Amino acid sequence: MADLNIAEIPYPSGNIQFRYSRYLSDDGSKWIRHGRFEAYHQNGALASSGNYDHGNESGLWRDFHQNGQLASEGYYENGQEVGSWQYWNEDGTSHRE
Repeated sequence: MADLNIAEIPYPSGNIQFRYSRYLSDDGSKWIRHGRFEAYHQNGALASSGNYDHGNESGLWRDFHQNGQLASEGYYENGQEVGSWQYWNEDGTSHRE
């Protein structure tokens, strides 16, 4: 595997929209996400966090409402949702999707 590189993709406003680690594929044709991933709302609050394993979502992932309240939580294995996921409204009450 090549060296990891940290990517920061901004909104037009300049605030960070995505931050993640990645490496260049062996043939140099594309970037592959590997390691920590974070997405942010335009107000700067964390929107999503999790990890990639050679381009696939892996392990615990969490999504957040703009007010910082947890919106969803669950696990990925090889890029696929596994097990039961939990969901919450902005006021913290749980709901099903």
